[in-house]
Amino acid sequence: MPALVSGAAADTPRVGTSAKPPPGPQTSATGAGGQWLDLDEGWRFHAGDVPFPRLLGQDETYANGKAGRAWGAAAPDFDDTGWQQLQLPHDFVVEQPVRADANVAQGYRPRGLAWYRRTFRLEEAVRGQAVELRLDGIASHATVWVNGMLMARSWSGYNGLVIDITPVARYGNALNSIAIRVDAEAMDGWWYEGGGIYRHTWLVLRAPLHIAGDGLAAVPREGPGDVWQVPVQLDLVNSGEQPADAWVEVVLRDAHGAVVAHGQTQLRLAAFATARAAISIAVPQPQRWSVETPVLYRLQAEVQGADGPSDRAACDVGFRSLRFDADHGFFLNGRPLKIKGVCLHQDHAGVGVALPDALHVFRLQRLKSMGCNAIRLHHAVAPELLQACDRLGMLVMAENRLFNPAPDYVALLRNMVRRQRNHPSVFLWSLLNEEPLQGTATGYAIMARAASAVRALDDTRPITAGMNDGMFATRGGADVVDVLGFNYRQYNYDRVHAARPRTPMLSSEDTSAFQTRGAWFTDLDAHVVAEDDSLAADWGNTHRRAWQLIAERPFVAGSFVWTGFDYRGEPTPFEWPSVGSFFGIMDQCGFAKGAYWLRRALWIDDAPVLHLLPHWNWPGREGQPIKVMAFCNAEQVELLLNGRSLGKQAVDRAQSNQWQVDYAPGVLEAVAWRDGREVARTRVETTGAPIALKLTPDRSGLRGDGRDAQPVTVEAVDAQGRHVPDCNALLTLQISGGRLLGVGNGDPNAHAADQSVQVALFNGLAQAIVQAGRGAGVLRLQARSPGLRDAVLEIGCISVPLPASVPIAAP
Repeated sequence: MPALVSGAAADTPRVGTSAKPPPGPQTSATGAGGQWLDLDEGWRFHAGDVPFPRLLGQDETYANGKAGRAWGAAAPDFDDTGWQQLQLPHDFVVEQPVRADANVAQGYRPRGLAWYRRTFRLEEAVRGQAVELRLDGIASHATVWVNGMLMARSWSGYNGLVIDITPVARYGNALNSIAIRVDAEAMDGWWYEGGGIYRHTWLVLRAPLHIAGDGLAAVPREGPGDVWQVPVQLDLVNSGEQPADAWVEVVLRDAHGAVVAHGQTQLRLAAFATARAAISIAVPQPQRWSVETPVLYRLQAEVQGADGPSDRAACDVGFRSLRFDADHGFFLNGRPLKIKGVCLHQDHAGVGVALPDALHVFRLQRLKSMGCNAIRLHHAVAPELLQACDRLGMLVMAENRLFNPAPDYVALLRNMVRRQRNHPSVFLWSLLNEEPLQGTATGYAIMARAASAVRALDDTRPITAGMNDGMFATRGGADVVDVLGFNYRQYNYDRVHAARPRTPMLSSEDTSAFQTRGAWFTDLDAHVVAEDDSLAADWGNTHRRAWQLIAERPFVAGSFVWTGFDYRGEPTPFEWPSVGSFFGIMDQCGFAKGAYWLRRALWIDDAPVLHLLPHWNWPGREGQPIKVMAFCNAEQVELLLNGRSLGKQAVDRAQSNQWQVDYAPGVLEAVAWRDGREVARTRVETTGAPIALKLTPDRSGLRGDGRDAQPVTVEAVDAQGRHVPDCNALLTLQISGGRLLGVGNGDPNAHAADQSVQVALFNGLAQAIVQAGRGAGVLRLQARSPGLRDAVLEIGCISVPLPASVPIAAP
């Protein structure tokens, strides 16, 4: 088979540069099938705008009105050799220093405009194939030119673009250029959104007879006798100049690769036409997908034309039933399941919104570890996040970002549904979040049309909306949804249930409590809030009260806590110099706050939970009373100080157990009891002075693909190797065999750079995000701080096969 793409000088394809799998339903295919090529390497970046030249002459004005005549940085021959070279994903806003005159909700980081450019060549052998450019996420608005032709505009920082560039593609020695102007001054939300091409990019080559982008739909339906039907729909495209016959076959395999069902059909497509192939396959008694056992099947579809295989696509399939009951809540596979969810934003310490794929998994695992079973974001999410939710068993409320009936915005909603409908983790479609029109006739009209657009693409999932008002309105949004979503307003649960007894409900957003990780004494002047669950927004509740109102009402299906992690921006209840939020159950790094241990005690029933707060390093407070809290899910908990019992208490999971303890250095210990026997024991103790640094990786190894990444915890320890929780030392990092993507420490008041080799411990902890190089080797990270012994961490990187990429080409 001839090479499909080539380099610039020598016509030799470069070695592939990415090990990430293609997102969504499609998979890379060989032979005449579609080929996904990684496009993340080789971009050039310019911060700021490149103004278009002012046109005055007759000839240039005439030329300006013609197709393919772009000016300035959009022109194919624009000289970008002085621009920065980089690898995507990229968030240019996180690279900016915080400024007091910047937008508070966006984390006081200047936003602005930027340009990206990429050039490449296509072999002559590709001519006649369909060429597709996929851009998974650009923040916020974007304009895309290919070879000087304006090909797309994006009005959302969250929905991906699929652009057919076949008509303008160039072949052989001719250079292809992509130019993207990013307008990050535009904002979709009121939180940190970043800026730039912050998700993956792809070039997809397909035969003329092929499956449309995101054109595979396979959502199972439960039938009588536990026999499930999987109606498979394939949107086919014939981009050729002649009619084409298509033979379509679908095969469903279980987790072991065994075929469990298959079907086929055939159809004829006119030239430059589209058609839909429909095949239904029956699957008796499949294994169920659930949050505990997320069993996935694999559906593969192949299209053959007159000359043989033409295109392939695949998606994971999960068999699960969903039911909301107005009196008894939510049922997954016929079993009651209280939704224990969190709301998220998509940024993380060190990297902003440009998360490596592995960080999605890390964040979900942190949430799962505290008993969380569902997430909600205010927008369409990265394909890699949904794949991780499918594999890990995390439910997803998929929410529309822009509430607008105009065709461009309805198209964004349809785009989200098409991209996410095959994922078994997605269990609800949400039409809006806290829209002022939600309880009005106008809101009803917009929501009714939006709901119809969703159901036309997927009628297997219920529709909801995150409403903070209008529940009692006549012909308002509450009359459109299948499940009524409450954003706060928890005092209205009983009234709304009485007024709408047939409508299921859930808390789509609640809590909004404030905590600073590692702080035990609130100091509002210093913008520090104790992590004891004592302070919440006036529209919300503490964690304990919010969950109590939900847990004691079976008709409330569950909760989505605001928020799982801290995020940049929205530093309520403060403003400058605070630059990050205080809402998170965990901080921006994923380090636990008190709320994490509280939620574990509330949400986990099948294993003992016991944790003590605060730490026990309080020099200068000897003899002073300090509140001690035990987060426990047993029947009784006993507290001991230096071996002396301070008494047992009956466990109160709703309120947590508390003591006032006169501080004395030593060991504070808690013992949990159930049925008269000890089931758990934990301790905090007064440590010595820090003498050394310590580095702990999240995983023992990395894939040597140049993309795999992981967080490393940085801390200080005393002479006995104990974590020192009140050390705030400044340290310097040095790395070899990989890249340091960024650093953070979870301090919402910190102004330090994310992309830096220096980071200070904050209340004992910091984090470094490291990324592997290519091939087998060792990533070596060293941490230094004056007066402390260095720490060195070595992480093995294994060699892995690298899929094809688009070689970098220069003029």
